[in-house]
Amino acid sequence: MPAIDMPIHELQAYSGINPRPVDFDAYWERALNEMRQVDAAIELVPSEFQTPAAECFDLYFTGVRGARIHVKYARPRGAEQPHPAVVQFHGYTANAGDWADKLSLVSLGYSVFAMDCRGQGGYSEDAGSVKGNTHNGHIIRGLDDHPDQLLFRHIFLDCAQLAGIALNSTEVDPAHVYAMGGSQGGALTIACAALEPRVSKLAPVFPFLSDYRRVWEMDLDRDAYAELRTFFRHFDPQHEREEEIFTKLGYIDIQFLANRIEGEVLMGVGLMDTICPPSTQFAAYNKITAAKRLEIYPDFGHEGLPGFNDKVIRFFLGTY
Repeated sequence: MPAIDMPIHELQAYSGINPRPVDFDAYWERALNEMRQVDAAIELVPSEFQTPAAECFDLYFTGVRGARIHVKYARPRGAEQPHPAVVQFHGYTANAGDWADKLSLVSLGYSVFAMDCRGQGGYSEDAGSVKGNTHNGHIIRGLDDHPDQLLFRHIFLDCAQLAGIALNSTEVDPAHVYAMGGSQGGALTIACAALEPRVSKLAPVFPFLSDYRRVWEMDLDRDAYAELRTFFRHFDPQHEREEEIFTKLGYIDIQFLANRIEGEVLMGVGLMDTICPPSTQFAAYNKITAAKRLEIYPDFGHEGLPGFNDKVIRFFLGTY
């Protein structure tokens, strides 16, 4: 079989090479404390899009640093009892997507909360200002500022805050709040469930934002990770700060959050993925200590994985 990464037996034992900051846990406890102090000021605005089966809203809440975050929220029309909910996260630079792709879950009795990441392709704000480069990438935004200014810190907190909003909604059964997403959405699914461990099931697909130094050493700092090369070329052309830079990126490396997950995990990976290399995904998956299952697609890359979405539905329903 062709390969772009390690053999499968090495992937199954791989633990990542990006440095982990020594104060990583304190960093995230400080971040969560900041999030808990925020007045979310939740606002629900009925959407023009409605169906006989789904009641649809634009939901807004205030995240850390004052940004207003937009969410597409669809719930079963007329549901009288608390029911399960799914929080959804989109790919890098994209948005929450069409209402239509939420309706299959709504038809099964789930509420769906699909978040626009701040500063990307939807309606959420990027309200923060940082020192240093802000061009061509969110991974490097804040990298020359204090670590508390990293943009993905704020986005990870938005995800956890949204899960908390779902968990505290009177119409939602808090024992059945799930998370899902692919690529950046897969990374945010892992971060969400790590920072809000009451998420009881999660289904990440080929997660992004993991093991940055491995991406660099594989010479795959292009496509979704191209901003790493941009940053070095402009701000550290001789790599004199390489250890410092990768260590700071460690604060927003999902592999180091993965062991906080308590929910059950179903993850999909394609072994021909050149966008988010398989080893970087295994670095995160191998650190998950909760119940987990990995669906491996040997001949697929960063693309649709046939049958995986059906497995996710069955996983959420408890039949897989």
